[in-house]
Amino acid sequence: MIKGVIFDLDDTLLWDKKSVQEAFRETCKEAQKEKGIDPLLLEEKVREEASTLYSSYETFPFTKMIGINPFEGLWGDFTDKTDIGFRKMSKMAPDYRKEAWTRGLKQAGVDDPVFGAYLAERFPHHRRQLPFVYDDTFELLAELQKDYRMLLLTNGSPTLQNEKLEMTPELVPYFDYILVSGAYGRGKPDASIFEHSLSLLNLTKDEAVMIGDNLNTDIKGSNKINMKNIWINRENKEPQPDIPFTEEVKSLKEIPEVLKKWNKN
Repeated sequence: MIKGVIFDLDDTLLWDKKSVQEAFRETCKEAQKEKGIDPLLLEEKVREEASTLYSSYETFPFTKMIGINPFEGLWGDFTDKTDIGFRKMSKMAPDYRKEAWTRGLKQAGVDDPVFGAYLAERFPHHRRQLPFVYDDTFELLAELQKDYRMLLLTNGSPTLQNEKLEMTPELVPYFDYILVSGAYGRGKPDASIFEHSLSLLNLTKDEAVMIGDNLNTDIKGSNKINMKNIWINRENKEPQPDIPFTEEVKSLKEIPEVLKKWNKN
């Protein structure tokens, strides 16, 4: 009998990819207006440089463990004090942002570190103005809240994830608990964070389900403790043979029927 639902946040309930995409679009439009640069080319080059740079820092193993991606690094402040990894990230982030945009500009044909530094500050500004939630998010949460205990389990920095929730405060009241990997000390797919989630809900692995879009974190991690999961595959991605899932859906609105089906058996 399913009594509890554990949700991922980014690109499950919040449309984070769209927020990042739109922030790039707005920032690169400014570059086009000022320098005549191709905005799509600039975005491509900044994304490439950001990913390469991000993996070169000593903080990279920490960011992988907690689950913080290069594009969150382009706008997060990481003022969390709880872990030395966050303190190192906080020091690194301003230079990382400036370097990523400056290198991206140069790759796109404009060698201007001052303008690179300007764009590095514009991207966080635009990202904070552009939160997006999927159309079916609130309808689903309202329906499930009537019958299930609910926990939000998200990888990332507590300050950054909480900032995302402050941008969309309507999400918070639906959850009994909100657990951020950076506050716990390890991120999905580590088995222990799923076990901790169950302990907060006071449920067994057979009484809860993990719902998320990411096979490598949400699905792989819940598999480690043999908990049911629902993979949200909005983009028709190919499954990975080594990461099985209990159920696949294309949208959030399909989830209630899946849960009802399981609870009838």
